[in-house]
Amino acid sequence: MSQRSTLTKDLAISFLMQQGVENPDCLSLAAGLVDPETLPVEETLRAAQQVLATRESGIRALQYGTTPGSAQLRSELLTYFADLEKCSTESLGIDASQMILTTGSQQLLSLVCETLLDPGDICLVAGPTYFVFAGNLAGVGARTVTIPSDDQGMDPAALDHALEQIASMKELHRVKLIYAVSYYDNPSGVCLSTSRREQIVEIAKKWSREHRILVLEDAAYRELRYDGEEHPSVWSFDQERANVIYTQTFSKTFSPGIRVGFGIVPKDLVTAICERKGNEDFGSAHFNQKLIATVLRSGEYQGHLAKVRDGYRLKRDAMLAAAQKYFSDLPGVSWVHPKGGLYVWMTLPESLESGFDRPLFSQAVKHGVMYVPGELCYAGPVEDRPRSQMRLSYGVLPVDLIDEAMRRLADAVRETQSARTSNDVSS
Repeated sequence: MSQRSTLTKDLAISFLMQQGVENPDCLSLAAGLVDPETLPVEETLRAAQQVLATRESGIRALQYGTTPGSAQLRSELLTYFADLEKCSTESLGIDASQMILTTGSQQLLSLVCETLLDPGDICLVAGPTYFVFAGNLAGVGARTVTIPSDDQGMDPAALDHALEQIASMKELHRVKLIYAVSYYDNPSGVCLSTSRREQIVEIAKKWSREHRILVLEDAAYRELRYDGEEHPSVWSFDQERANVIYTQTFSKTFSPGIRVGFGIVPKDLVTAICERKGNEDFGSAHFNQKLIATVLRSGEYQGHLAKVRDGYRLKRDAMLAAAQKYFSDLPGVSWVHPKGGLYVWMTLPESLESGFDRPLFSQAVKHGVMYVPGELCYAGPVEDRPRSQMRLSYGVLPVDLIDEAMRRLADAVRETQSARTSNDVSS
């Protein structure tokens, strides 16, 4: 086995999937899957019929595509992205050649790591952060520096200070990336404030002294906003279009089975990323790209998105109501009230650890419920991570089962806390 293969062993996602299989009666607050009721069966059927309407169009769709992706979809995405940015396509300051179509946004995250990072290079991430991306970083041997975050996202002052410290240790040349989940963070549900978006770009440029430091903006949940302020992208503050890589996906808003995402990258990185991508697939699924182009052009995507938002808003509200009902009387327990996304982040008393190997997780499974331990969502040494947090997803379960799952989880927390108190008294 290669050395690199050892860097990606013991993935948490594998353990969670195993637990789900072995405990089929468990209600999962762990799964980051989308609501099956939102999956667009009829819309996809209509789009497929259009794509396959003639033998000629069908042949084109079923043939290999190109490494950067379908020219038709990239053209549609320029208009789509301009709408998100509230400007004209001309004002974007990019063209379709800077768009790379990928198998979900996850593929672009992986490609960026493979293209930019050598073993020992540094990426700065928020704490907590998307734990699968932390796995990408580990997989290429990169080092991570965790930046504290609060209810407005990554702290720019702490980011600036961390870079200052790195520079003082003569390691600024190893810093390649700042990673930010900009909308309704997975795992915390927090949305990066508008002022901090601008500051993060300015800080990246300020410290680009020996070479360019890039900001990787993961906007997977951008369109899942249920209330609150609408924020401009981090990308929009990069006026030169040279310091921010942007990625988004249709997995959460349309279909994860179709797995279409896209990235917008600085011009000078297009060739390097596409060459790396060519080594892996020389083009993501062409037929799927044709489907997404069709639903965007027909307007069916926006109609579907409105239904998805309405459904998830109800689920978000159900989880917050259940948290208030079952956890409000537990001292030291708090949770984030997200404005969008798929997750609620809960913090327990420090004495109550939530890891896979701790009594709480076993007790939760015994009660028929699962969650993602918060410690998985921090990069860096395990011993330095907070150990008393949980990521709770409202994506999969229907509203009534969200309430039941939260009741079970609260019971597990109470029993674990009670057992701990009894042990402390007896000792």
